[in-house]
Amino acid sequence: MRYNSFGTTGFNISKVTLGTMTWGRQNTEAEGHAQMDYAVERGVNAFDAAELYAIPSTAETWGKTESIIGSWFKVTGKRKDIFMASKVAGPAAFAAHIRNGNLGFSSAQIDEALSGSLERLQTDYLDLYQLHWPARKVNFFGKRGLHSISNDEWEDNFLEILTKMDGLIKAGTIRHWGLSNETPWGVMRVLHLADVNGLPRPVSIQNPYSLLSRGFEVGLAEVCLRENIAGFHYSPLGMGRLTGKYLDGTASKQARLNVFPQYTRYSNDNALEATKAYAEVAKKHALNMTEMALAFVNDRDFTQSNIIGATSVEQLKTNIDSVALTLSNEVLKDLEAVQQRWPNPSV
Repeated sequence: MRYNSFGTTGFNISKVTLGTMTWGRQNTEAEGHAQMDYAVERGVNAFDAAELYAIPSTAETWGKTESIIGSWFKVTGKRKDIFMASKVAGPAAFAAHIRNGNLGFSSAQIDEALSGSLERLQTDYLDLYQLHWPARKVNFFGKRGLHSISNDEWEDNFLEILTKMDGLIKAGTIRHWGLSNETPWGVMRVLHLADVNGLPRPVSIQNPYSLLSRGFEVGLAEVCLRENIAGFHYSPLGMGRLTGKYLDGTASKQARLNVFPQYTRYSNDNALEATKAYAEVAKKHALNMTEMALAFVNDRDFTQSNIIGATSVEQLKTNIDSVALTLSNEVLKDLEAVQQRWPNPSV
C-alpha cells in the first residue's frame, strides 16, 4: 500500500479508501465485514460512510451502512486503526426520510446527525465529518449547467457551520471536517470565512472524479493544490462503467446499474462511446481496464485518497491492486486523446 499525508491533518492515509455505500442494500453485514477484513489486510486504513447510506437510500436502509461498520469495530476492536469519515445529509427531497426530514446544517441539525452516526458506528469520535452536499441551488449529483440562482431560498450559514465544527473539534467528537459535492466558489467562500474568523478550515473535498468526469480539474484542482485541501474522490469507476463489464456482457444481473437502472449519470451516449474508447486503450496496452481507470485517479497530484467501492471481495482485490500500477506516458497520452474526443461526458 502507498500512503499520503491527508491535507493538513497530519494523518498518513492509504492511497485508496474503502467506500461502503452498498452495505445494507446490495451487501449483507457479513459481506461488509469480509470487505473490511480484506481491505485492512491489504493496508487500507480509511473508511468512508454517510448517514444517507446504504444507497439507494430509503426509510428502511438509511443508517444501515454505519451500523455494519459499527458492528465490525465492536467485533475487531480496530476503531483506533481506521481513519473514519462520514457525512451529514443536507436538505433535499430525495433524503426526506432521514431524521424525519430535519435536514440541513444548523448547529442543532448537525448535533442530531452526528449523534446518530456515532451511535451507529459505536465510536465516540469521527476523524472526518463532511457536509454531504451543498444546501443551496448549485450543480451536484449529475446536474450539469447552472444558469440561474433566482428563487434560491438558501441562507448563507457557513459561519455558523464553521463555528459548530470548531466546537465539535474542541469537544473531541470530530477531529477534522470536510466538504463534498462542493464548487470552487463554495470552497473559497468557506476558506475565507475560516481564515478571517480564526476557525478551522475544511481539510478535504469529496467530489466525483474519473476518466468520464474530469470537471474537478477545472477550478477545484487548483484550489486543492494551492490551499492544501485533500482531494478525496468518489465514483472513480463511474458506477462500474469503467470496469468494462457492461461492455463485454460480464456484468451480472446483480451489478449496480442492472439493479438500479435509474442511475443514468454515466449512461448517456457520449459516456458510452468514451467508455468503449477507454476499453480500447486498456486492450492496446494489455492493462486491466479497472486498474487503469483507478490508477489514473490515484496518481493525480490533487488526489490524496481515492474512494473505491465493491460488492465482492474479488472486485475489491482488483481495485486495491490498482495502487501498484503506474501508467506510462504512452498510456496517459492515449487517455488524453479520448478525453479530447469526448470531454467530460458525465458530471
